[in-house]
Amino acid sequence: MASSVGHSVRLSIFGQSHSEAIGCVVEGLPAGISVDLDELQAFLARRAPGRSDTSTARREPDRPRILSGLVDGHTCGAPLSAIIENTNTRSQDYEGLRRVPRPGHADYAAYVRYGNHHDVAGGGHFSGRLTAPLCIAGGIALQALEQALGIRVVAHIAQLGPERICDEHLNDMTLDPSQVEAIGANELPCISTGAARAMHEAVLAAKSKLDSVGGVIECVAYGMPAGVGDPMFDGLENRIAQIAYGIPAVKGVEFGAGFGAAALLGSQNNDPYRIEDKRVVCEKNDAGGILGGISTGMPIVWRAAVKPTPSIGKRQDSVDLGSTSDADLVVHGRHDPCIVPRAVPVVEAACALALLDALVDDGALPTPAPAPLSSHVI
Repeated sequence: MASSVGHSVRLSIFGQSHSEAIGCVVEGLPAGISVDLDELQAFLARRAPGRSDTSTARREPDRPRILSGLVDGHTCGAPLSAIIENTNTRSQDYEGLRRVPRPGHADYAAYVRYGNHHDVAGGGHFSGRLTAPLCIAGGIALQALEQALGIRVVAHIAQLGPERICDEHLNDMTLDPSQVEAIGANELPCISTGAARAMHEAVLAAKSKLDSVGGVIECVAYGMPAGVGDPMFDGLENRIAQIAYGIPAVKGVEFGAGFGAAALLGSQNNDPYRIEDKRVVCEKNDAGGILGGISTGMPIVWRAAVKPTPSIGKRQDSVDLGSTSDADLVVHGRHDPCIVPRAVPVVEAACALALLDALVDDGALPTPAPAPLSSHVI
């Protein structure tokens, strides 16, 4: 199924941008994972719309309702299912897009694929709205990884806009708490306050011109043990990339030095080994913590390229599918002038889900301690 992913931990997402609700089902979560719903809500709030002048004006509370899979604050082994109600929709803004498709959006491709039976309101099931249930599952995965193995997943905006405004890189050798604190404190999720300010101004400038900008998100997973993953088609890169490409607007994924490795000599690209505290470590991390599809014990480092929002207020060239003639299009409605800031937690969610699935697959996730028996005598 196109809306399902995973092996041992399998995620299915359902709903459309303007349907009554959107949601997810997660099968294979180990029993006994403690789920802090307040922490999950805070994570979802980072992705939610309508909370800054760089995002869409559509405002949704994004409060998940857990339907199954949790008992007394812990996963119980049953499939976990959750929904988020859609409350702030304006479907009339999308009338006409069935006939005149938006450039850069999936309107025309969906028209052909589904014989004009697709849902165009809000982008239907192609919408970034569907990343909300992805973040429910990913938020729980983040908690599971930290509880079981102390794994932390951190992401930020590494680059933004045509001017390629750059942030500092995340430390690719060890977790730097000051970087994490800065990302949470700045107006946009950046390490550098100056970069955050410049990016914010670039988004507002594009917005004022009825245009949009894209960028690059860098993500690092700290604490991943060595030896997890598989060669060939089930490698850690494959698993992460598969979920990452399920995020609307992601058009590129790279690991470690990525495309930059193509310009290096082998002697430059290779990460030399050393023994440190009786443990094998690398002197640097151009491999991004993965070799042969398997974790090396170094931080997992990867980046996702996010295209500019295709729904813009500028006049664009399109076609009228009814009359098979050229047509002009001006998109109405509420849209992000930049998707990148709200996509940062989604990238973290994608990474956490892929790593949790691989760990459970390999039997490398420690089993939570059994719950104590009740002292009540029946």
